Amino acid sequence: MNATRLDEDFTSSVHVYEPHRNGLPRLRPYFKALWQRRPFAIEMSRASIRADNVNTFFGQIWLVLNPLLLACVYFLLLMIIRGRNNSFDENVVRFVHLCACLFVFHIFFAGCLRQGASSVVGGGKLLLNMSFPRLLLPLAEVRTAFFKFLPTLALFFVILLGFGRPLHWEAIMAPAFLLMLGLFGAGMAMIFATMQVYFRDIGNFLTYMIRMWLYLSPILWYPEMASDGLERIGIPPQVLHVNPLYSMLGGWSDLLVRGQIPAAEWWIAGTVWSIVAFVAGAVFFMSREREFAVRL
Repeated sequence: MNATRLDEDFTSSVHVYEPHRNGLPRLRPYFKALWQRRPFAIEMSRASIRADNVNTFFGQIWLVLNPLLLACVYFLLLMIIRGRNNSFDENVVRFVHLCACLFVFHIFFAGCLRQGASSVVGGGKLLLNMSFPRLLLPLAEVRTAFFKFLPTLALFFVILLGFGRPLHWEAIMAPAFLLMLGLFGAGMAMIFATMQVYFRDIGNFLTYMIRMWLYLSPILWYPEMASDGLERIGIPPQVLHVNPLYSMLGGWSDLLVRGQIPAAEWWIAGTVWSIVAFVAGAVFFMSREREFAVRL
């Protein structure tokens, strides 16, 4: 075998990636590769969960201790601001509502945004050394946020039953609103992950955005409090659905805490917002992902 033949056999392929402005990859092979690489995303998610609080005394207990302490602080703040004595039952319902919405917002939704936004920038070396659909990175963080949320969901039911509140049959429909939150959170994670590649300050602004979203959503207050206030000044309460989380968190709380089936407009608004955000986020992310390696 001559030297020329040896050179031909051992010559490696060279792939050159250049930045581009627009354009989606071929979707069928892309999603096929995405599905085949799901074990990779699962392992990244598991490693992220194990790494959290590994050096602390309480360890993984912080997954439930942190949101519980946060709920107690906000509840105490609400009692001070309201400045009036409510009955025990009213306080219990308010605290249970606060836990139901705060846990799913702070751990699941906000977790999708915070961890998803930094997924691409944080995985810089991985992107430069491995070939895989980059969409796996924010989706893996959505999975991480979901599995961090599950212990707090169990904690919520302990609180609910511990205070003697009934477990309504309507709660079986609550996963529909959880799915809406997941799709919406995934879409926002993909959007912010892409934006942070170009503007590294996005992560700093995101902290304040999440805090404002908490105050503007029915977490510290009941949905009807805002709708009644708007009706008194002649504004149709439907404008509240401009906030995607109004219908999602409101429906989630109504089913779990009150045992009430939300109005049809809540289902429609939540479904539309979640699908639009997920599709828009995926398209935006995929149209830019081949430029990530050049930007990092």
